[in-house]
Parts: sequence; structure tokens; C-alpha cells
Amino acid sequence: MGENNIYALIRVSTEEQNEKRQVVKMTNLGILKENIIIEKESGKSTERAKYHKLVKRLKTGDTLFIENLDRLSRDYDGIINEWHKLTQKGIILKILDTPMIDTDQADNDLLNKFIRNILLHTFAYNADSEWHKIKGRQRQGIDIMPIINGKRISTKTKRATGRPKAKITKKKIEIIKQYQNREIDLDTALILLKIKKSAFYNLSKAVKGK
Repeated sequence: MGENNIYALIRVSTEEQNEKRQVVKMTNLGILKENIIIEKESGKSTERAKYHKLVKRLKTGDTLFIENLDRLSRDYDGIINEWHKLTQKGIILKILDTPMIDTDQADNDLLNKFIRNILLHTFAYNADSEWHKIKGRQRQGIDIMPIINGKRISTKTKRATGRPKAKITKKKIEIIKQYQNREIDLDTALILLKIKKSAFYNLSKAVKGK
């Protein structure tokens, strides 16, 4: 039989920048860098090519370290399904922030198995709930952003969440008025304004009545 290997799974969403902290933590445990798998996925992405490749690579007796349960999945069902998939394959799971549910426990009688199973489902529920709370707060944050020129503005970056509307300057108004008064033709107006026809007609509607 081959030698049993130790791996680590680090999962961060695309907006997070904390993989280095997790890498340091895993390397301090003596895990080889080539056995530390880092995947960057957004939200509840189900593609997870690196993770599925790791699962195929793992064999009975290998150990997989993760920082917490939500590295297996973002939701309750996903966590439980991945946990059973790995343990049924004979993989030893080590959870850094909840070591009481590690699968290599010395006390492995029926009562301790029962207690660990309850803890597993409890922590999976908490992970799912926390994820939904975070997404809810993010949604609320977007909803309360002030709207300027029809675009929501982030109070942190002061940037619009969409493309800002072009400012209508006095010069633009003057050119539009010249076109509307038939002092210049459309092609000349487009050249002077340096815009396309669709933008010109929108601008013309905005200027009308000024």
C-alpha cells in the first residue's frame, strides 16, 4: 500500500484576500505546499474544478485539513453531502476551528459518534445561516446606497455601481440647440459632440425644453 498523504483545502471567494493567512496556517502544520489546494470561487459556485480534482486524488487513509466547515460548501446540504462523501471514502477530516468533530477521534464508541454527528449538523447549520446573513447584509448595503444620476453610489468608494450618465454641459446644449434649429446637420452635430446616433438622440431628448 502507498504512503498516506496530508492535504489542505483553502477556499476563498473572489472578493476575499485572506488565502495567504490560511496558507501560513497550513504550512505551519507541516503540510507540503504542493498539497495545499487553493480555490477561488464566488458565492455558491458549484463548478469547483480544483476541489473535485482533489477529491479524486484523495485515497483511503489520507488526511484533509480545512479551516472550517464552510470550506466544504456554503450551504447546509452541501456541507453534509461532502462530509459523508469524504468519510465514506476513508478520508480523515481535520477541522481547525472545530477539532471536536475531527474524524480521527480516539473515543469512537456509539455515544461519541452520536455526539459528533449532532455537532456536525449544528455547525453546518450555523455555517449556512452565517452565509445567508452575510449575503443579506451585502444586499441591504446595496439597497441603501444613495442614488445619484440614476446610479447607486457606494459610500465607501464614492463610485457608482453602474455606468454614470454623461454630464450635459452648456457646450453640448448649444450644439443640440443648433441642430434642433436646423443651423447644423446631424453629421456635423455628431462630429462636434463625438458621440453615436443613439447617444445623440437621448441627449437631444434631455436637452429639449431646456
